[in-house]
Amino acid sequence: MSELKTINRFRFLKLNQERQKAIEQASTKPVNPGYPVGQLAKKLHPQVQHVKISAIKEWDQNCKTFTLVPDETRATPNLAFFQAGAYISVRLQVGQTILTRPYSLSSSPRQALAGQYQITVKRVPKGLASNYLLDHCSVGTQLTVSGPLGNFTYLPIRDAHTVVGIAGGSGITPFYSLAQAIADGDEDCRLILLYGSRTVDDILFRQEFQELEKRSDRLQVVNVLSDEERPGYEHGFISADLVKKYAPQKEDYSIFMCGPQGMYQFMDKELQKLHLAKKWLRQEVQGEAHDPHAFSDYPNQANIPATVHINVDINGEHKTITASSQQTILQSLEKNGIAAPAHCRSGECGWCHSHLVSGKVFCPLQMDHRRAADQEFHYIYLCCTYPLSDLTIQVPQPEM
Repeated sequence: MSELKTINRFRFLKLNQERQKAIEQASTKPVNPGYPVGQLAKKLHPQVQHVKISAIKEWDQNCKTFTLVPDETRATPNLAFFQAGAYISVRLQVGQTILTRPYSLSSSPRQALAGQYQITVKRVPKGLASNYLLDHCSVGTQLTVSGPLGNFTYLPIRDAHTVVGIAGGSGITPFYSLAQAIADGDEDCRLILLYGSRTVDDILFRQEFQELEKRSDRLQVVNVLSDEERPGYEHGFISADLVKKYAPQKEDYSIFMCGPQGMYQFMDKELQKLHLAKKWLRQEVQGEAHDPHAFSDYPNQANIPATVHINVDINGEHKTITASSQQTILQSLEKNGIAAPAHCRSGECGWCHSHLVSGKVFCPLQMDHRRAADQEFHYIYLCCTYPLSDLTIQVPQPEM
């Protein structure tokens, strides 16, 4: 501490000037992409990966696990490594609609080293992507996906050693990946998982978790059934009282939550009862926005038109589309065959970052993760922004 007092604080004020001078004096010659560090970066963080489906496990007609392997015929010799909790964005073309959807990786990180990813897809009512994957994709189907993305990962410098996981439905997938990583010795934490399902038959990875619990004493899975009572299972909904029952009593713990939006809305209120510091609360992104009226800050204006015209400048091409004011700009672009960049579809990753040249828009406060500079200079995230008038926007070219 005494050494800090001897530091000349004014020295730091000159850093920006020194950095700028170094940048100006640096060579403008492009870095050789053949350097080992460049090759490693490309392997770890690819923008695009070409894969094909090698196996399908059908849980029921509304849920399947797809095993993906590299498609060497399309210049993907291996798959990028990932940390448990990451997701990939899958690009699909359904008729004239070009879209992306994020899916958490349910496989272990070690499987990536062996050339395998797994995603588990559960049918969403009227869900364009989930219905297409479940009904039209088979072994051998070729897909284009992103590299691993997301922030729903365990970091010992930030998170407590014990993680209390709260999952609902297909929100179990990142926890299954984490549980495998713990059992494999690749993650140094303890996981107490509270998993909500309607019935025993609805529990995903039930036997797989049982096997993992045998392999590691740092795993505990508590199944919570809402629609039936059975010995050995909790009944009802996951609540603050249930968290208290299983969470450690004399040490800090982090809460990781992943599931449907209804669960988030319920648990956000429940977790307030625990009086935990915000640094211990982690939540996977909420998923795609649909009905703008569901957000309390949606403007109550009778003059918002039902349809608007959006002038789109993408990669030097100009198009004009008719769009609904009740759908996000991204949804409208995709339905009109425009492939816009997007991954998380929840306002977090920033890949759909675009310039609003003119017009009025609405972005729900709870999904607005833009920087202050983006707001000041009129940049928007297409995935969580609704048009309130005719618009002109500039959209970057998609990577996939």
